[in-house]
Amino acid sequence: MPPSRAWRDYPQRYRLEAGRCKKCGKTFYPPRLVCDKCGHREFETVKLPTEGKLATYTVIRTPSSAFSDSAPFALGLVDVGDGVRLMAQIADAKFEELKVGMPVRLEFRRLYSDGHEGVNHYGHKAVPVRE
Repeated sequence: MPPSRAWRDYPQRYRLEAGRCKKCGKTFYPPRLVCDKCGHREFETVKLPTEGKLATYTVIRTPSSAFSDSAPFALGLVDVGDGVRLMAQIADAKFEELKVGMPVRLEFRRLYSDGHEGVNHYGHKAVPVRE
């Protein structure tokens, strides 16, 4: 990812910031410029919760080169409330343990590196909540 794009993504990726339409209240992650529900252009920044439920998942066995050292791995969609669903790699779980609807916690971790001596990229991974 080019550094200029990475800087624009930091608030959303690192702090889980979303935009909530000031007119109708719909929440967008990542934030948008125009609400697709009402067409309004004013948003307030809101922080998403770090816990949610696994909506669906898949196992990636042949990833892109950036993730080749972690294959195979699970990738899931997590419902975090307010109609927001985000994609995250699932960590610390065997594939057999994964179930739709299971509670997960979003933890800040290293996602991948750009080459052997490249930049480390961080973000959130979904980790099952165990009692």
